[in-house]
Amino acid sequence: MTHTVISSATKEVVLGFDRPFVMIGERINPTGRKLLSEEMKAGDFSRVEADALAQVEAGAHVLDVNAGIPLADEPALLTRAIELVQSITDVPLSIDSSVVEALEAAIDVYQGKPLINSVTGEDEVMERVLPFVAKHGAAVVAISNDETGISEDPDVRFEVAKRIVNRAADHGIPREDVVVDPLVMPIGAMGTAGQQVFRLVRRLRDELQVNTTCGASNVSFGLPNRHVVTGTFLSMAIASGMTSAIMNPLHAEVKAAVKAADVLMGTDRNCASWISTYREPGADTGARGRRREGGRRARQSG
Repeated sequence: MTHTVISSATKEVVLGFDRPFVMIGERINPTGRKLLSEEMKAGDFSRVEADALAQVEAGAHVLDVNAGIPLADEPALLTRAIELVQSITDVPLSIDSSVVEALEAAIDVYQGKPLINSVTGEDEVMERVLPFVAKHGAAVVAISNDETGISEDPDVRFEVAKRIVNRAADHGIPREDVVVDPLVMPIGAMGTAGQQVFRLVRRLRDELQVNTTCGASNVSFGLPNRHVVTGTFLSMAIASGMTSAIMNPLHAEVKAAVKAADVLMGTDRNCASWISTYREPGADTGARGRRREGGRRARQSG
């Protein structure tokens, strides 16, 4: 069984096919958030702090931290964000940047074993990112595209992922520390996007035996009532073998879909997490309550 362990200074989170689904909070990302971008660029990290605390309170197991702002000093901003978030919460972090210098600066100050987001299948990118992932003993997200772009053929994407896993092994990074992103496309633009991901995730689980993640909200982009689509997609992806996603735990429909999938996949033992999250105050959902209900039904039918 493949277990990917990431950690903060005091807490471990494990991705695995036999483990509950790992929710990676997506909110600390200035992309598409003009106000957050302006605040971070001006040195105001109060919204970063609020987003971190809110996501952990909502149940995020890991937080993704991104500081990609055009014309800003991304290494400095990302480093500051990582240090701040680690000072106020104990969950592990995903260090998210396409700028290698920013990843290098952030991992130098990180306490624990982070998830580096990300590496792609381009040779140049792999040879820049994988050596320092290996040096720091980190885990890494492998995005299944390369110099040719994103293929619509899931089998091509599988081969890109396989190449990254093999190249990581050449650098001493075990497959347990490679988490593959199969790339989720908007279902409104590509009607087969969901089917492609489910097929690819099954192959990644069965053939490569690697854990997986994705940017879950991509699938519902542009659609009405999109959180229901995202939640349903995640439930189906979990059934196919997906073990984590970068998502918004503040969206109740998405979070509930993930937790229900854990129940149905048997990774939420005795439905404990579901019950603790959704039980009404004072409700008795235990064995005694079931026996009383059963007894009433038996007497009524007698």
